[in-house]
Amino acid sequence: MNWNEIDFYPIMGESLNSKNTMKLDFSPANKELENVDLGNTAVFNEFVFDQLKGSSKTYGVGGYLEHRAIYRRSERFETSDADFRNIHLGVDIWTTAGAAVYAPLDGKIFSIQDNEGFGDYGPTIILKHSLNGKTLYSLYGHLTKTDLQLFEKGQEVKAGTVLCHVGPFPENGDWPPHLHFQLMWELGEKFGDYPGVCAKRELDYYSENCPNPNLVLNCEVLD
Repeated sequence: MNWNEIDFYPIMGESLNSKNTMKLDFSPANKELENVDLGNTAVFNEFVFDQLKGSSKTYGVGGYLEHRAIYRRSERFETSDADFRNIHLGVDIWTTAGAAVYAPLDGKIFSIQDNEGFGDYGPTIILKHSLNGKTLYSLYGHLTKTDLQLFEKGQEVKAGTVLCHVGPFPENGDWPPHLHFQLMWELGEKFGDYPGVCAKRELDYYSENCPNPNLVLNCEVLD
């Protein structure tokens, strides 16, 4: 499939480029994270948005297949196999709560669900698309609760339609405001939710099933 031949609508309503976007590092290589109380969302929020203010950028992006240090903030990412889910399967777009998010291509509402709990997605929408005859799903997490009322399951959504909004904490799963954007070829038995983080032992499967979201975003700072 040649993704470059598909005209995707900008997910934030404008192109993500070096003028308005910076890449954020949440891997263990970022030693500044060692001094941040990640369990305190207000403190974590200040850490994220101080970086954006300092750079005069509107958006912070990153995370696809990134080994992250930030998941120690929640027991949700621990597993019963004595390992840890800490490899991110989507791209995060960190920006002001309330920012509109647009459907990047035509699709149907597959599910709308509030995945409540500290560290979870919070309000979540999954779209189902047909892309060159192949089914593709896109997930939008950490939204506002009011977004749960905007559409109904099965409703058609056109590219460029305002789909949802970046949610504030704590209703967004208690994270600094950002959109978790993820692509999946298959959902299996999942409905309303899909893993956004995996353990290293699961990486082969999930990296195959979850293509790079930048194929849709076309964000130059992620190239």
